[in-house]
Amino acid sequence: MSRFLKGIIVGLGGVAPGLSGSVLLIIFGLYQKTLDALGTLFTRFKKNVTFLLPLVAGMFLGVLLFSKLIDFLLGNFEMPTRFCFLGLILGTLPMVWREVRKEGFKPVYYAVIVVAAGLGFWFFTVNPNAFPQVTDPTLLQSVLLGVAVAATAIIPGVDPAVFLSTLGFYEMYVGALANLEWGILLPMVVGLAIGAVAISFGMSLLFKRWYTATFSVIFGIFLSMIPNMLSDNCVLGWNGVSVLSLALVVVGFGVSFFLGDLEKNLQRLGWKK
Repeated sequence: MSRFLKGIIVGLGGVAPGLSGSVLLIIFGLYQKTLDALGTLFTRFKKNVTFLLPLVAGMFLGVLLFSKLIDFLLGNFEMPTRFCFLGLILGTLPMVWREVRKEGFKPVYYAVIVVAAGLGFWFFTVNPNAFPQVTDPTLLQSVLLGVAVAATAIIPGVDPAVFLSTLGFYEMYVGALANLEWGILLPMVVGLAIGAVAISFGMSLLFKRWYTATFSVIFGIFLSMIPNMLSDNCVLGWNGVSVLSLALVVVGFGVSFFLGDLEKNLQRLGWKK
């Protein structure tokens, strides 16, 4: 039941701009376990399915529950909503930084972070339309869309909207979901399944062999995507909306910072021994 409820919250990361489901899995202490379960799905099938089923079911329900809410908030209160999510993302930075340093950290990894952040900034911000948008996909492109969606779910900090837009898949993805275009969705599901297992297996190997280097690259990419949280409509001024937006940055930061070290923060408040 606990994994199901956490899965519902993780589903928020699948629809909220900039809020990665994988980062929420890290906050809940489920990221590595989920990677291992997906990466060894067929070698310990019963055990892995028992672990994954409530989590995936919760994520699916979370996407359904939050998608309309996020769509409504972005459509009617875009600036406060985006600033709130900006706060949520900024509040996760200390937690992700702890993950980077968890198994030893050398000064050379600062260079790795800077290079990854620079490449990510160029790719996602300076050159966001590196590939033309796909409107009439082939079977292979539909499968690759599923693989790309899997990547955004598994690699921490990767914003699905930004990543898919850069690859030219976003409009196709949104249109296929909105219009239930099964000719695109069914191959996408196949790609999603293949990508989830393959990418999880690859990430597990990278973490086992080069944990700090891998997480340094991820952290750099994570940093590079933060500027994309705010759209051209998010311009601060001397008005109530701006005051509310700045307040929501603080609230969002506080919530995600608190969740980032939940056990210790509960102990500090005397709510848990």
